[in-house]
Amino acid sequence: MAPSDFAHANVADVVDKLTTDEAIQLIAGVGFWKTHAVDRLGIPAVKVSDGPNGIRGNHFVMGTPAKCLPSATAMGATWDPQLIHEVGLKLLAAEAKLRAASVILAPTCNIQRNPLGGRSFESFSEDPHLSGMIAAAYVNGVQDGGIGTTIKHFVANDKENDRMAYDSILSERALREIYMMPFMLAQKYAKPWSYMTAYNRINGTHVSENPLIIQKVLRDEWKFDGLVMSDWFGVYSVDLSIKAGLDLEMPGVNKWRSLDLVNRSIQSRKLTVRDIKKRANNVLELVKKCAAGAPEVLDGDGIERTLESESDKILMQRVAAESIVLLKNTDGVLPLQPSTLKKLAIVGPNAKAMVLSGGGSAALKPSYFVSPYEGIVNAVKAANPGVEVTYSEGARAYLTSPSLDYVLLTAADGSAESKRGWLGSWYRHASDEGMEAVGDVVKVDYFDETRIFISNSAPEELTKRWTLKLRGYMPKVEKDTPFEFGLISAGRAKLYVDGQLVIDNWTRQRRGDAFFGCGSEEEQGVVTLKAGVSHHVEVVFVNVRAPADGDEDETLMDSNPGIRLGGAEVVDSDALLDEAVALAKDADAVIAIVGLNADWETEGNDRVTLALPGRTDEFVERVAAANPKTIVVTESGSSILLPWTDKVPAMVHAWYLGNSTGDAIADILLGRVNPGGKLSLTFPKREEDVPSYGHFHSENGRVRYAEDLYVGYKHFQHRNIEPQFAFGHGLSYTTFEFSNLKLSAPSVSPSTGEFSLTVSMDVTNTGSVAGAEVAQIYISLPRTSELTHVPLQLKGFSKVLLEPGQTASASVELDKYAVSYWDDRFSTWVVEKGEYGVKVGAGSDRLGLEAVFGVEKGFEWQGL
Repeated sequence: MAPSDFAHANVADVVDKLTTDEAIQLIAGVGFWKTHAVDRLGIPAVKVSDGPNGIRGNHFVMGTPAKCLPSATAMGATWDPQLIHEVGLKLLAAEAKLRAASVILAPTCNIQRNPLGGRSFESFSEDPHLSGMIAAAYVNGVQDGGIGTTIKHFVANDKENDRMAYDSILSERALREIYMMPFMLAQKYAKPWSYMTAYNRINGTHVSENPLIIQKVLRDEWKFDGLVMSDWFGVYSVDLSIKAGLDLEMPGVNKWRSLDLVNRSIQSRKLTVRDIKKRANNVLELVKKCAAGAPEVLDGDGIERTLESESDKILMQRVAAESIVLLKNTDGVLPLQPSTLKKLAIVGPNAKAMVLSGGGSAALKPSYFVSPYEGIVNAVKAANPGVEVTYSEGARAYLTSPSLDYVLLTAADGSAESKRGWLGSWYRHASDEGMEAVGDVVKVDYFDETRIFISNSAPEELTKRWTLKLRGYMPKVEKDTPFEFGLISAGRAKLYVDGQLVIDNWTRQRRGDAFFGCGSEEEQGVVTLKAGVSHHVEVVFVNVRAPADGDEDETLMDSNPGIRLGGAEVVDSDALLDEAVALAKDADAVIAIVGLNADWETEGNDRVTLALPGRTDEFVERVAAANPKTIVVTESGSSILLPWTDKVPAMVHAWYLGNSTGDAIADILLGRVNPGGKLSLTFPKREEDVPSYGHFHSENGRVRYAEDLYVGYKHFQHRNIEPQFAFGHGLSYTTFEFSNLKLSAPSVSPSTGEFSLTVSMDVTNTGSVAGAEVAQIYISLPRTSELTHVPLQLKGFSKVLLEPGQTASASVELDKYAVSYWDDRFSTWVVEKGEYGVKVGAGSDRLGLEAVFGVEKGFEWQGL
């Protein structure tokens, strides 16, 4: 019997045949990534894998090389559901099959409540309608490819610090209209196979044990009949989560749903066997869908593979380029004309850095990567081989020391057997409680990474406590060079260079945020690298955390052990900045590439400022002052402060773009692609202008959503605050004109609870090159209402591609979602009688067309 034969199973019959213990085993995972198999009944295990911008596979360390797509904020910035559907079908579903995974843990469609949120880059937008429609396209694309999705994190999981404990306190109306709405739209238009609950509480109760969220809303109102799983380690009880409707606890290590605990709960009548089998039923329904959707995955050999095709690379580059937003372009500085250049300066801390994604669950090992510097140089040289390109880092902008992935060597520099990376030797201990490595090496592994998040990837034959010794060589330098190493560990670690102790992160530690909150702060040590010498580097690591001030417990790191070794040449920051300015003065044009990276924006902790790191702002201002033709490219997954906007002529926001980063940026800068991206979130002028400023953080375990409905651009419009760049903003190398706005007569059916209205307008390309424009439709609710409503809400959009001089009609069908609000008195959606406003344009701050329509008889509705 093949595993995929379960596609034909009668789930109800299978559930009847389950023993109690088998049913208990089915409602919790096995290891980190799989559900439980029951061979006796032909039930196969199903493997899941992290998304949302690529399919990593089993391992955080030395994972299978994979496609890294643009961040979710970038996908949202395409404003193109058809393109995202294509990405889901052709890239994500196909990648999941290559990783032998039947379900991906994506998409993330939480709301960008505050850009300081560590995982903001994983969510599509600050707006619920844009988030929901892009999420629906993503889900439909992946599931059309036979792979299941797990839409997450349901719900109001909008920050990272204290994420497993904090209580999101918000009004019922904000919960419904803002935070649940993306999930609601995805459920209406795509029907994800599974949902993942958030870590946090909602109004007092953890979501994983919250019957209001899981049962009343998701199952009863929205008629969801799929599986609900926990976030990893996001279960905090046995009986409460099972009774609330949580079907699957993940992962299957350190779990609550052990045979012992669940059987004891049954014996004490906290649970019944019926409760367990109800949850097991939903697990089996998911297994059945997986068997039918992609039988080749379950019947395959389980080996993870990498496959790159030319068509895949083209699509990767296309979606990356189409997400890039042209923020500013004074006097037509862009696109660059390489034929007019003799000397081009490429400067900035992100120019050569490997910045492709935010950190945490979204991180993966890329199958290839094109840096901005590499992509731009290749494109410019192809157009003008004679152009001279100069480079300077200009300013340091990293949070932790740069990776040594492409620096360390496995053998002495010049040795025939030397390759990049280092070798790791694993040792057992004398006992599970011992601290000393004993005996022969259990295994030797090659690592081409110097951030080694071991997680569940240690050899099985080790003792509970074990030692890993990592050895490599620094390449020879031409002159004596001071070099600063940085060491982080989730566990104890020491760094030796040529046998001399350089960093002791073993005896005592400072607790940090790395490795999902289990790591230490980075400790530094400086070594002078001697000219012509290959220095031997060794890190000794034990998976037991050292004492720290205020935390003397020496914790065994059984699920999240990790080591990170970084480093950089010690430089004078003034000299580095002066070097970049000198190159800028001597160039015909300057491209300055700045921003954040996966250290600043990551799962596990929130940012502490919206400002760019270090001396970045000073660097941009000085370079721009030195050359009036300075183009600034910013990389970040969420909003950043751009205080020098008025001092530079051209700005491009490039998000995190994945494997094709440099090629996509070059496409935009040189005009090979006309920029058509639109901001998926507001860029404020000041952090104080962010709606949740002053009440974003967890205070005694409570996060108060005091801005209520006024999230993102709705706050800026309500308070009449001018942002740096508005939601929906994005320029082009051509110009567009909107005209001839028309509204159909509203169709209102109170008896069936339905509403429809067609909004159409003409869009004309008034420029000289082909380009895409997004017609954005915003609705205002009746001013005669007894309730306060936000000034404008995005309720529809249409992206049109036009040749020069071409006019096309863009039309959008609005439904009841466009005219409804949640009435918390009666727990129902309401469409009021009255006059509604419509505004249409190319951004939330550029709405040149206006109209009104009336609803003569209001109505209420529930469900979807």
